[in-house]
Amino acid sequence: MAVDTEIKNAVSAADKDAQYDEKAKRLLGNKIILAHILVKTVDEFKGMNPKDVVSYIEGEPFISVVPVEPGLTNAEQEKDGQRIVGLNTENAEINEGLIRFDIIFYVRMKDGISQVIVNLEAQKDEPTGYHILNRAVFYVSRLVSSQKERDFVKTNYNDIRRVFSIWVCMGMDENSMAYVHLAKDDLLGSYPWKGRLDLLNIVLMV
Repeated sequence: MAVDTEIKNAVSAADKDAQYDEKAKRLLGNKIILAHILVKTVDEFKGMNPKDVVSYIEGEPFISVVPVEPGLTNAEQEKDGQRIVGLNTENAEINEGLIRFDIIFYVRMKDGISQVIVNLEAQKDEPTGYHILNRAVFYVSRLVSSQKERDFVKTNYNDIRRVFSIWVCMGMDENSMAYVHLAKDDLLGSYPWKGRLDLLNIVLMV
């Protein structure tokens, strides 16, 4: 399955020399483009009109400001005597040179209660210095581990949000889309272990 034609057209409209820098990220961070990607990648939104999905994207997407590095993804502050933990968008200049998520945002599900966290990464083509799937696994793992004390506290692991790390490789020759996720193989017996296999989701698309 190819990336939706409208997404490709929108990306192609950007200056070609700037397709994979900050301008490209800001273009992809447009809510209507993100909505087009969500209807292709998140089951709950499949078949919906992207214009109707825009309203489920909460706040403004964070573009190139949230560090990937452990210990730096979250920031703490106090308000009215309460400790508040949120995504770290402070001191971008001080932390210059850090690897940051291209785009990260929260999406409210149609039930009006649950949320998912989505990370979108723009790539010119498949990297040669490392395997892109390995990097995607690291990113999606960080999206889960950084939720502790921000989206869930102490041992309330049932409050972990589902996460999606979506990698758009825009300069490759072949149209492709792959979905990587957890699976359970019963090796002995079939005990119904409790928990969610849908927490980690990686989508690679060309």
